[in-house]
Amino acid sequence: YPDERTGSLRSDSPRLLLKYYGSRLASSCDLQTSAASCGVSCRPAPGRVAEALSLVHPEVIRRFFGCGLPVPAKVEGCRVLDLGSGSGRDCYAFSKLVGQKGHVTGIDMAEEMIAGSRKYIEYHQQKFGYDETNITFVQGYMEKLCEAGIQNDSMDIVISNCVICLCPDKRAVLQEAFKVLKEGGELYFSDMYASKVVPDHLKQDPVLWGEGMGGSLFWRDLISLAHSVGFSTPRLVSASHIVVHNCELKAKAGDISYASGTYRLFKLPKNPKMSKATVTYKGTVADFPDELEFDSSHSFKKDVAVEVDGEMAAVLQSSRFLPDFKIQILHETEPNSDSAPQVAVILCGSSNDV
Repeated sequence: YPDERTGSLRSDSPRLLLKYYGSRLASSCDLQTSAASCGVSCRPAPGRVAEALSLVHPEVIRRFFGCGLPVPAKVEGCRVLDLGSGSGRDCYAFSKLVGQKGHVTGIDMAEEMIAGSRKYIEYHQQKFGYDETNITFVQGYMEKLCEAGIQNDSMDIVISNCVICLCPDKRAVLQEAFKVLKEGGELYFSDMYASKVVPDHLKQDPVLWGEGMGGSLFWRDLISLAHSVGFSTPRLVSASHIVVHNCELKAKAGDISYASGTYRLFKLPKNPKMSKATVTYKGTVADFPDELEFDSSHSFKKDVAVEVDGEMAAVLQSSRFLPDFKIQILHETEPNSDSAPQVAVILCGSSNDV
Protein backbone atom coordinates (compact mmCIF):
# COMPACT_ATOMS: atom_id res chain seq x y z
CA TYR A 1 0.00 0.00 0.00
CA PRO A 2 1.14 3.61 -0.47
CA ASP A 3 2.87 5.27 2.45
CA GLU A 4 0.51 7.98 3.72
CA ARG A 5 3.36 10.47 4.05
CA THR A 6 5.21 9.92 0.76
CA GLY A 7 2.66 8.21 -1.49
CA SER A 8 5.33 5.69 -2.50
CA LEU A 9 5.16 1.93 -2.05
CA ARG A 10 5.58 0.89 1.55
CA SER A 11 8.38 -1.58 2.16
CA ASP A 12 5.91 -4.11 3.58
CA SER A 13 3.36 -3.72 0.79
CA PRO A 14 4.30 -6.97 -0.98
CA ARG A 15 3.88 -8.86 2.28
CA LEU A 16 0.54 -7.21 3.02
CA LEU A 17 -0.83 -7.88 -0.46
CA LEU A 18 0.37 -11.46 -0.30
CA LYS A 19 -1.34 -11.86 3.06
CA TYR A 20 -4.58 -10.49 1.61
CA TYR A 21 -4.57 -12.74 -1.46
CA GLY A 22 -2.94 -15.72 0.20
CA SER A 23 -4.77 -16.07 3.50
CA ARG A 24 -7.89 -13.89 3.34
CA LEU A 25 -8.93 -15.06 -0.12
CA ALA A 26 -9.13 -18.75 -0.95
CA SER A 27 -10.44 -18.13 -4.46
CA SER A 28 -11.91 -15.43 -6.70
CA CYS A 29 -15.30 -16.18 -5.15
CA ASP A 30 -14.08 -14.47 -1.95
CA LEU A 31 -13.55 -11.09 -3.63
CA GLN A 32 -15.90 -8.35 -2.43
CA THR A 33 -16.70 -7.03 -5.94
CA SER A 34 -17.77 -8.46 -9.30
CA ALA A 35 -14.34 -7.67 -10.76
CA ALA A 36 -13.26 -11.29 -11.21
CA SER A 37 -16.12 -12.12 -13.56
CA CYS A 38 -17.09 -8.86 -15.20
CA GLY A 39 -14.66 -9.01 -18.08
CA VAL A 40 -15.75 -12.46 -19.20
CA SER A 41 -19.37 -11.47 -19.79
CA CYS A 42 -18.54 -8.35 -21.78
CA ARG A 43 -17.57 -10.21 -24.93
CA PRO A 44 -17.78 -13.95 -25.76
CA ALA A 45 -14.35 -15.56 -26.05
CA PRO A 46 -13.34 -16.65 -29.57
CA GLY A 47 -13.21 -20.41 -30.13
CA ARG A 48 -9.48 -20.82 -29.68
CA VAL A 49 -9.45 -18.75 -26.49
CA ALA A 50 -12.35 -20.69 -24.96
CA GLU A 51 -10.60 -23.95 -25.82
CA ALA A 52 -7.31 -22.79 -24.30
CA LEU A 53 -9.01 -21.72 -21.07
CA SER A 54 -10.87 -25.05 -20.87
CA LEU A 55 -7.52 -26.88 -20.81
CA VAL A 56 -6.09 -24.92 -17.87
CA HIS A 57 -5.79 -26.93 -14.65
CA PRO A 58 -8.84 -26.45 -12.35
CA GLU A 59 -6.71 -25.40 -9.39
CA VAL A 60 -5.08 -22.65 -11.46
CA ILE A 61 -8.55 -21.44 -12.45
CA ARG A 62 -9.73 -21.51 -8.84
CA ARG A 63 -6.89 -19.27 -7.72
CA PHE A 64 -7.52 -16.73 -10.48
CA PHE A 65 -8.23 -13.16 -9.28
CA GLY A 66 -8.30 -11.20 -12.56
CA CYS A 67 -10.99 -8.84 -13.82
CA GLY A 68 -11.13 -9.45 -17.55
CA LEU A 69 -9.98 -11.51 -20.46
CA PRO A 70 -6.89 -9.80 -21.91
CA VAL A 71 -6.44 -11.96 -25.01
CA PRO A 72 -5.97 -10.04 -28.28
CA ALA A 73 -6.28 -11.62 -31.69
CA LYS A 74 -3.35 -13.04 -33.66
CA VAL A 75 -0.94 -14.18 -30.94
CA GLU A 76 0.47 -17.33 -32.55
CA GLY A 77 4.25 -17.28 -32.48
CA CYS A 78 4.37 -14.19 -30.25
CA ARG A 79 6.49 -13.55 -27.20
CA VAL A 80 4.12 -12.55 -24.38
CA LEU A 81 4.76 -11.10 -20.92
CA ASP A 82 2.09 -11.25 -18.20
CA LEU A 83 2.48 -8.58 -15.51
CA GLY A 84 1.31 -9.92 -12.16
CA SER A 85 0.71 -13.45 -13.38
CA GLY A 86 -0.77 -14.68 -10.11
CA SER A 87 -2.03 -18.25 -10.40
CA GLY A 88 -0.82 -18.45 -14.01
CA ARG A 89 -4.24 -18.83 -15.65
CA ASP A 90 -3.65 -16.32 -18.42
CA CYS A 91 -0.07 -17.51 -18.94
CA TYR A 92 -1.17 -21.09 -19.48
CA ALA A 93 -3.97 -20.02 -21.82
CA PHE A 94 -1.46 -17.99 -23.83
CA SER A 95 0.96 -20.93 -23.77
CA LYS A 96 -1.59 -22.84 -25.81
CA LEU A 97 -2.48 -19.86 -28.04
CA VAL A 98 1.06 -18.82 -29.01
CA GLY A 99 2.02 -22.38 -29.89
CA GLN A 100 5.43 -24.00 -29.61
CA LYS A 101 7.09 -21.25 -31.65
CA GLY A 102 5.91 -18.61 -29.19
CA HIS A 103 6.88 -18.04 -25.57
CA VAL A 104 5.11 -16.78 -22.44
CA THR A 105 6.72 -15.23 -19.38
CA GLY A 106 4.81 -14.58 -16.19
CA ILE A 107 6.15 -12.23 -13.53
CA ASP A 108 4.82 -11.88 -10.01
CA MET A 109 6.26 -10.35 -6.85
CA ALA A 110 5.04 -13.21 -4.64
CA GLU A 111 7.36 -16.20 -4.29
CA GLU A 112 4.39 -18.35 -3.27
CA MET A 113 2.48 -17.44 -6.44
CA ILE A 114 5.47 -18.22 -8.66
CA ALA A 115 6.07 -21.54 -6.90
CA GLY A 116 2.39 -22.43 -7.22
CA SER A 117 2.35 -21.56 -10.93
CA ARG A 118 5.47 -23.57 -11.69
CA LYS A 119 3.87 -26.72 -10.24
CA TYR A 120 1.68 -27.02 -13.33
CA ILE A 121 4.24 -26.40 -16.11
CA GLU A 122 4.71 -30.08 -16.90
CA TYR A 123 0.97 -30.72 -16.67
CA HIS A 124 0.19 -28.13 -19.35
CA GLN A 125 3.13 -29.14 -21.54
CA GLN A 126 1.68 -32.64 -21.71
CA LYS A 127 -1.88 -31.34 -22.04
CA PHE A 128 -0.91 -29.22 -25.06
CA GLY A 129 1.25 -31.97 -26.58
CA TYR A 130 4.42 -29.86 -26.62
CA ASP A 131 7.90 -31.41 -26.91
CA GLU A 132 9.30 -28.60 -24.78
CA THR A 133 7.69 -26.09 -22.46
CA ASN A 134 7.20 -22.57 -23.81
CA ILE A 135 6.47 -20.88 -20.50
CA THR A 136 8.61 -19.31 -17.78
CA PHE A 137 7.63 -17.85 -14.41
CA VAL A 138 9.95 -15.34 -12.72
CA GLN A 139 9.73 -13.56 -9.39
CA GLY A 140 10.07 -9.80 -9.58
CA TYR A 141 8.35 -6.45 -9.74
CA MET A 142 6.52 -5.10 -12.77
CA GLU A 143 7.98 -1.66 -11.94
CA LYS A 144 11.50 -3.15 -12.32
CA LEU A 145 11.37 -5.62 -15.21
CA CYS A 146 15.05 -5.28 -16.07
CA GLU A 147 16.02 -6.43 -12.58
CA ALA A 148 13.90 -9.55 -13.15
CA GLY A 149 15.84 -10.34 -16.33
CA ILE A 150 13.25 -9.11 -18.85
CA GLN A 151 15.15 -7.56 -21.76
CA ASN A 152 14.20 -4.34 -23.52
CA ASP A 153 12.60 -4.67 -26.97
CA SER A 154 12.01 -8.39 -26.39
CA MET A 155 8.22 -8.77 -26.22
CA ASP A 156 5.49 -8.68 -28.87
CA ILE A 157 2.64 -8.36 -26.36
CA VAL A 158 2.47 -7.38 -22.69
CA ILE A 159 -0.72 -8.29 -20.84
CA SER A 160 -1.99 -7.62 -17.34
CA ASN A 161 -5.17 -8.67 -15.61
CA CYS A 162 -6.47 -6.46 -12.81
CA VAL A 163 -3.03 -5.97 -11.26
CA ILE A 164 -1.97 -2.45 -12.18
CA CYS A 165 -4.68 -1.14 -9.83
CA LEU A 166 -2.69 -2.77 -7.00
CA CYS A 167 0.45 -0.79 -7.85
CA PRO A 168 0.90 2.79 -6.56
CA ASP A 169 3.41 3.78 -9.27
CA LYS A 170 1.38 3.14 -12.40
CA ARG A 171 3.59 5.31 -14.56
CA ALA A 172 6.56 3.09 -13.74
CA VAL A 173 4.57 0.03 -14.77
CA LEU A 174 3.62 1.54 -18.13
CA GLN A 175 7.15 2.83 -18.67
CA GLU A 176 8.62 -0.62 -18.07
CA ALA A 177 6.05 -2.24 -20.35
CA PHE A 178 6.95 0.26 -23.07
CA LYS A 179 10.65 -0.52 -22.70
CA VAL A 180 10.34 -4.30 -23.03
CA LEU A 181 7.99 -4.15 -26.02
CA LYS A 182 9.33 -4.39 -29.53
CA GLU A 183 8.44 -1.56 -31.91
CA GLY A 184 4.87 -2.22 -33.06
CA GLY A 185 4.16 -4.30 -29.97
CA GLU A 186 1.20 -3.70 -27.68
CA LEU A 187 0.15 -3.51 -24.07
CA TYR A 188 -3.23 -5.23 -23.86
CA PHE A 189 -4.63 -5.18 -20.34
CA SER A 190 -7.71 -5.32 -18.16
CA ASP A 191 -7.92 -3.22 -15.02
CA MET A 192 -10.26 -1.43 -12.61
CA TYR A 193 -11.04 2.26 -13.08
CA ALA A 194 -12.69 4.84 -10.85
CA SER A 195 -15.17 7.56 -11.79
CA LYS A 196 -13.03 10.16 -9.99
CA VAL A 197 -9.64 10.45 -8.34
CA VAL A 198 -9.57 8.15 -5.30
CA PRO A 199 -8.76 10.24 -2.18
CA ASP A 200 -5.66 9.41 -0.15
CA HIS A 201 -7.51 8.19 2.93
CA LEU A 202 -9.18 5.43 0.89
CA LYS A 203 -5.80 4.34 -0.45
CA GLN A 204 -4.71 3.59 3.14
CA ASP A 205 -7.52 1.09 3.70
CA PRO A 206 -5.99 -2.40 3.34
CA VAL A 207 -9.19 -4.08 2.18
CA LEU A 208 -10.06 -1.36 -0.33
CA TRP A 209 -6.50 -1.56 -1.66
CA GLY A 210 -6.53 -5.36 -1.77
CA GLU A 211 -9.80 -5.29 -3.71
CA GLY A 212 -8.34 -2.85 -6.24
CA MET A 213 -10.72 -0.07 -5.22
CA GLY A 214 -8.16 2.02 -3.33
CA GLY A 215 -5.67 1.95 -6.18
CA SER A 216 -8.01 2.24 -9.17
CA LEU A 217 -6.94 4.88 -11.65
CA PHE A 218 -9.27 7.72 -12.54
CA TRP A 219 -10.14 6.81 -16.12
CA ARG A 220 -9.14 10.19 -17.56
CA ASP A 221 -5.64 9.85 -16.12
CA LEU A 222 -4.92 6.77 -18.23
CA ILE A 223 -4.85 8.95 -21.34
CA SER A 224 -2.14 11.35 -20.18
CA LEU A 225 -0.24 8.55 -18.45
CA ALA A 226 -0.04 6.46 -21.62
CA HIS A 227 1.04 9.42 -23.76
CA SER A 228 3.68 10.48 -21.21
CA VAL A 229 5.63 7.22 -21.59
CA GLY A 230 5.27 7.09 -25.40
CA PHE A 231 2.29 4.82 -25.99
CA SER A 232 -0.40 5.45 -28.57
CA THR A 233 -3.84 6.61 -27.46
CA PRO A 234 -5.49 3.96 -25.23
CA ARG A 235 -8.21 2.21 -27.23
CA LEU A 236 -11.04 0.63 -25.29
CA VAL A 237 -11.82 -2.96 -26.23
CA SER A 238 -14.53 -3.84 -23.71
CA ALA A 239 -15.91 -2.59 -20.41
CA SER A 240 -18.27 -3.55 -17.63
CA HIS A 241 -19.55 -1.91 -14.47
CA ILE A 242 -18.23 -3.39 -11.24
CA VAL A 243 -20.71 -4.15 -8.47
CA VAL A 244 -19.44 -3.80 -4.91
CA HIS A 245 -21.14 -6.58 -2.92
CA ASN A 246 -19.80 -5.62 0.51
CA CYS A 247 -21.99 -2.89 2.03
CA GLU A 248 -19.20 -1.59 4.26
CA LEU A 249 -16.82 -1.15 1.33
CA LYS A 250 -19.58 0.43 -0.73
CA ALA A 251 -20.20 2.96 2.02
CA LYS A 252 -16.48 3.76 2.27
CA ALA A 253 -16.28 4.37 -1.48
CA GLY A 254 -19.16 6.84 -1.28
CA ASP A 255 -20.00 8.34 -4.66
CA ILE A 256 -17.07 6.69 -6.45
CA SER A 257 -18.17 4.04 -8.91
CA TYR A 258 -15.96 1.48 -10.60
CA ALA A 259 -15.66 -0.25 -13.95
CA SER A 260 -13.50 -2.91 -15.49
CA GLY A 261 -11.98 -1.91 -18.82
CA THR A 262 -9.76 -3.69 -21.31
CA TYR A 263 -7.53 -1.35 -23.30
CA ARG A 264 -4.88 -1.76 -25.98
CA LEU A 265 -1.92 0.60 -26.34
CA PHE A 266 0.74 0.32 -29.05
CA LYS A 267 4.43 1.17 -29.15
CA LEU A 268 4.66 3.13 -32.38
CA PRO A 269 7.89 4.03 -34.18
CA LYS A 270 9.51 7.27 -33.07
CA ASN A 271 7.93 10.30 -34.75
CA PRO A 272 5.50 8.32 -36.92
CA LYS A 273 3.78 10.06 -39.82
CA MET A 274 0.15 10.52 -38.82
CA SER A 275 -1.64 10.32 -42.16
CA LYS A 276 -5.23 9.28 -42.69
CA ALA A 277 -5.67 6.10 -44.69
CA THR A 278 -8.20 3.83 -46.28
CA VAL A 279 -7.80 0.31 -44.91
CA THR A 280 -9.37 -2.94 -46.06
CA TYR A 281 -9.37 -6.07 -43.89
CA LYS A 282 -8.41 -9.23 -45.77
CA GLY A 283 -10.18 -11.66 -43.43
CA THR A 284 -6.94 -13.44 -42.63
CA VAL A 285 -6.86 -13.33 -38.79
CA ALA A 286 -7.72 -16.70 -37.24
CA ASP A 287 -11.21 -16.82 -35.66
CA PHE A 288 -12.17 -13.62 -37.51
CA PRO A 289 -12.76 -14.55 -41.17
CA ASP A 290 -15.60 -12.09 -41.75
CA GLU A 291 -15.01 -9.22 -39.33
CA LEU A 292 -12.23 -8.13 -36.96
CA GLU A 293 -13.36 -6.20 -33.90
CA PHE A 294 -10.20 -4.23 -33.19
CA ASP A 295 -11.62 -2.09 -30.40
CA SER A 296 -14.96 -0.60 -29.37
CA SER A 297 -14.71 2.06 -32.09
CA HIS A 298 -13.21 0.04 -34.93
CA SER A 299 -14.71 -3.08 -36.46
CA PHE A 300 -13.33 -4.07 -39.85
CA LYS A 301 -15.43 -6.20 -42.20
CA LYS A 302 -13.70 -8.31 -44.81
CA ASP A 303 -13.17 -6.55 -48.16
CA VAL A 304 -14.86 -3.35 -46.95
CA ALA A 305 -12.71 -0.21 -47.24
CA VAL A 306 -12.79 2.05 -44.16
CA GLU A 307 -11.16 5.43 -43.62
CA VAL A 308 -9.18 5.67 -40.37
CA ASP A 309 -7.33 8.47 -38.63
CA GLY A 310 -3.57 8.86 -38.73
CA GLU A 311 -2.85 7.11 -35.46
CA MET A 312 -4.93 4.03 -36.32
CA ALA A 313 -3.21 3.88 -39.70
CA ALA A 314 0.16 4.03 -37.92
CA VAL A 315 -0.91 1.25 -35.55
CA LEU A 316 -1.90 -1.06 -38.40
CA GLN A 317 1.24 -0.26 -40.39
CA SER A 318 3.69 -0.89 -37.53
CA SER A 319 2.04 -3.84 -35.76
CA ARG A 320 1.66 -7.55 -36.43
CA PHE A 321 -1.64 -6.77 -38.19
CA LEU A 322 0.05 -5.20 -41.23
CA PRO A 323 -0.22 -8.35 -43.40
CA ASP A 324 -3.95 -8.53 -42.70
CA PHE A 325 -4.82 -5.15 -44.24
CA LYS A 326 -4.56 -3.34 -47.53
CA ILE A 327 -3.57 0.20 -46.57
CA GLN A 328 -3.81 3.22 -48.83
CA ILE A 329 -2.36 6.40 -47.36
CA LEU A 330 -4.42 9.51 -48.17
CA HIS A 331 -1.36 11.82 -48.05
CA GLU A 332 -2.87 14.10 -45.44
CA THR A 333 -0.67 14.48 -42.40
CA GLU A 334 -2.55 15.05 -39.15
CA PRO A 335 -1.38 16.91 -36.07
CA ASN A 336 -0.78 14.65 -33.10
CA SER A 337 -4.26 15.26 -31.71
CA ASP A 338 -5.67 13.72 -28.55
CA SER A 339 -8.51 11.48 -29.61
CA ALA A 340 -8.53 9.53 -26.36
CA PRO A 341 -11.39 11.32 -24.54
CA GLN A 342 -13.94 9.90 -26.98
CA VAL A 343 -12.51 6.44 -26.38
CA ALA A 344 -12.62 6.83 -22.60
CA VAL A 345 -16.18 8.15 -22.63
CA ILE A 346 -17.33 4.83 -24.05
CA LEU A 347 -16.01 3.19 -20.88
CA CYS A 348 -17.63 5.67 -18.58
CA GLY A 349 -20.98 6.33 -20.21
CA SER A 350 -20.64 10.06 -19.65
CA SER A 351 -17.97 12.62 -18.92
CA ASN A 352 -18.74 12.61 -15.21
CA ASP A 353 -19.31 9.09 -13.97
CA VAL A 354 -18.63 5.47 -14.70
